[in-house]
Amino acid sequence: MLVGDICGGLHQLPRPAQIVLRTARHIPIGKSARGRIVSLGMKFWIATAALTLLACGSVAAAEPAALSQDQLAKAIKLDALTIPTPGELFAALQKPGKPDWAGQYRTPIPMTYRNRAQIALNLGGLIADGFIAVEAQDSQQVKNIGTDIIKLAKALGVSENVLSRGNSINEFAENSEWDALHEELEATQNEVKASMQSHRDQDLVILVSLGGWIRGTQAVASSVIKNYDEQSAKVLRQPAVVSFIHTKMNDISPDLKNEPLVKSVGEQLAGIEKLVTFPAGKGPTLEEVKKLNDAVSKLMEEIQRKEDAK
Repeated sequence: MLVGDICGGLHQLPRPAQIVLRTARHIPIGKSARGRIVSLGMKFWIATAALTLLACGSVAAAEPAALSQDQLAKAIKLDALTIPTPGELFAALQKPGKPDWAGQYRTPIPMTYRNRAQIALNLGGLIADGFIAVEAQDSQQVKNIGTDIIKLAKALGVSENVLSRGNSINEFAENSEWDALHEELEATQNEVKASMQSHRDQDLVILVSLGGWIRGTQAVASSVIKNYDEQSAKVLRQPAVVSFIHTKMNDISPDLKNEPLVKSVGEQLAGIEKLVTFPAGKGPTLEEVKKLNDAVSKLMEEIQRKEDAK
């Protein structure tokens, strides 16, 4: 079983340990997300080990000791190895013919949110939009979304390393280097999370991943609906992913957990978990996919709604 119960057509990496954080401008070309998905068993073994290390390191302890580089890397890799990135979701979608990725574009979202939790959720969604534009091989759309990603990242006070990636995204888009853009978007997401970790904003890291997963699932479900076949729909089987997200959401601070938007997202995840749970080896019906798409679309609309930014 692969990545959070995602079924069908995933390419398993021979050496999972090769998945590492990338530093700016040192991205190996040609190793796209398609070749870097590891087995669920390995993922949860690494996750358990990383959780133990983080607990021993007292990341959330009263003493405000800075995270070591080793702890920081493990914390980011823990998240990256248990929640599939939008790029991995899209790579796992096997359809007869090329999906209409341009048909999954959405209207631009506001760039003036004030609530940090809402910014983090929408930042994750924007990164998913970037992967959609790359799949559509739309250079201008990639550049537009890259600009918006940097705007929201700035609002969270991320490091200069993240901001410098805007130029890289534009450069790769201009030259139609699609595999490099896959890598750059994943590296940008990791840089954002690393910057949040260094500023002790661990609670926002899960929200970035969650926003990306919701938007990615919305795009995949919508694509499956347009040209339904059971084999393609199997990629939507992700109960282990949602269960893990629930666990991480329960670990965030009480103040953040009780914010109206975060509380609503957590409550709606319970219903979504049921919609991504169906027998192994069997895909959801068209009606079941439509129900899932309705649920994640409703949640995405709530996340991006401007009046939630208080």
